[in-house]
Amino acid sequence: MSTIIKDIEVIKTKSTKIHDVDFDDLKFGSVFSDHMLVCDYKDGKWHAPKIMPYQPLTLDPSAKIFHYGQSVFEGMKAYKDDNGAVWLFRPEDNARRLNISAERLAIPELPEGYFMDGLKALLELDKDWIPQKDGSSLYIRPFIFASGNGFHASPADEYKFIICTAPSGSYFSGEVKVLIEETYSRSADGGVGFAKAGGNYAGQFYPTQLAKKKGYQQVIWTDDHEHKYIEEAGAMNVFVRINDTLITGPTSDRILDGITRKSIIQLAESENIPVEVRKLTVTEVVKAAKNGTLKEMFGAGTAAVVSPIAAFGYKGSDYDLPKIENPYADYLKKRITDIQTNKAEDPFGWRFKVI
Repeated sequence: MSTIIKDIEVIKTKSTKIHDVDFDDLKFGSVFSDHMLVCDYKDGKWHAPKIMPYQPLTLDPSAKIFHYGQSVFEGMKAYKDDNGAVWLFRPEDNARRLNISAERLAIPELPEGYFMDGLKALLELDKDWIPQKDGSSLYIRPFIFASGNGFHASPADEYKFIICTAPSGSYFSGEVKVLIEETYSRSADGGVGFAKAGGNYAGQFYPTQLAKKKGYQQVIWTDDHEHKYIEEAGAMNVFVRINDTLITGPTSDRILDGITRKSIIQLAESENIPVEVRKLTVTEVVKAAKNGTLKEMFGAGTAAVVSPIAAFGYKGSDYDLPKIENPYADYLKKRITDIQTNKAEDPFGWRFKVI
């Protein structure tokens, strides 16, 4: 569903906060820009979005988001190149995926034009908040949640769509040590693992805390049936390199169709890097680690782009990844970030110019 918005009501802040921000020392997602976009679903339809100063929300205690968890979101970034032009990376994919997630949680479809036109207007207004330091960007968080009231266990009759932005530095620094999960599951067949639903992430926190107590930074999620197959890394898709072949699991009810994931697959294939999209067993990864054919493991997602894995733990044993020359992780991250920041040609048509 596409709707073009010609005029968006804009209420500008009376006093900018930008001069209080140290753009050379930005933590990820902790400083917020001056404005946000808000759009309400009421009386059976989405109403025109408007832009207003970033501010707290007022909700009734009976708002259904608090009780039944109808909430979906996206993660995006805006970049400013050396000439001051503003770019997004595959934003139409985010708009489509938000509605895929919304449908699974019985949230009304959002007109794509509200997403795209609203985001463009917001970025034009807050363009000065987009950092230009290498590794930095303006992180963008579009989300929808149930704002309608009532304790009855049913979909809400009112929702809010909001876009907030946050100038941010790098999400991860350095490599991580991960634990392959043997007990808990991130998602299940027939569930909502493919959706960017807030509850998916809430359910990850406890097993991740347990892993951290054991000295790991993140969890490698396995299937819910036998904990036999490698599926995701923390909140990211996961790639494994055995010899020269890059392997990642197929998308399913349990695995998110990550935009960075499919960009890496397409980019690697275009560069003649062997890629296999198939189920990958923990046993195969452990065997490769023992015989020296396991070369790399890394997570892939919007926030970090690519996050190399230095070691993994499984059944009480730790396995270190080798230090190799010219790793795929570094190469693919640079190729993608160069496209995102307009430092390289974009043969795939991924880059979207805002201003």
